[in-house]
Amino acid sequence: MIKIRLDRGGVRNKPSYRIVAVDSKAKKGGRALDILGHWHPKQDDKAIDKEKLNKWVQNGAQISAAIKKLIQ
Repeated sequence: MIKIRLDRGGVRNKPSYRIVAVDSKAKKGGRALDILGHWHPKQDDKAIDKEKLNKWVQNGAQISAAIKKLIQ
């Protein structure tokens, strides 16, 4: 199953996240199938490619709870 979730990056106390589509059985820091956007919570900066996101959802990908909150 494919999941759309956050992938943490950055340094301590300055997180940045990539919004990625990954296989649910992959490791936490495993290779992403596709990068759909990014989110920097400290700077309140986010960018999500809605077309790619919709394509993955139509193909059966599950969206995590954190991503659902970001989309709203």
